[in-house]
Amino acid sequence: MLVKRNNVLLPSLMSDFFKPDWFGGMETFSTKVPAVNIKENETDFTLELEIPGFKKEDFNIELDNDVLTISSEVKNEGEIKEETYARREFSVSSFRRAFSLPDSVNEGAVKAAYEGGILKVTLPKKEEALPKPKRLIEIK
Repeated sequence: MLVKRNNVLLPSLMSDFFKPDWFGGMETFSTKVPAVNIKENETDFTLELEIPGFKKEDFNIELDNDVLTISSEVKNEGEIKEETYARREFSVSSFRRAFSLPDSVNEGAVKAAYEGGILKVTLPKKEEALPKPKRLIEIK
């Protein structure tokens, strides 16, 4: 059974204390999973993930046992110095998405590109999975 517990002593203060920006800083940990568009046409599948603010070096794309995994972890450290104090802020942005691939994907020809905040992964189909051209039969 799932039970919600409320803090009886100073509930609003405790709630505020456990917020990531209690000291007026920025959110320090983000695990937002990017949305994905999956398109299929006659020759390939295409995955498009909207992930603005990254560099192509920030992504890790792995293919293992028919599972495509796209992940990223970016760590940033900022420091603000005033006359009487210094404040350091650390932030981590990370996500991980995994996709089970059909047998029709040619794993040796997978390509990826990152442009304009969109990560595009192209998964070509195997030759035997491509549609066969129509053949005209001659009448004798």
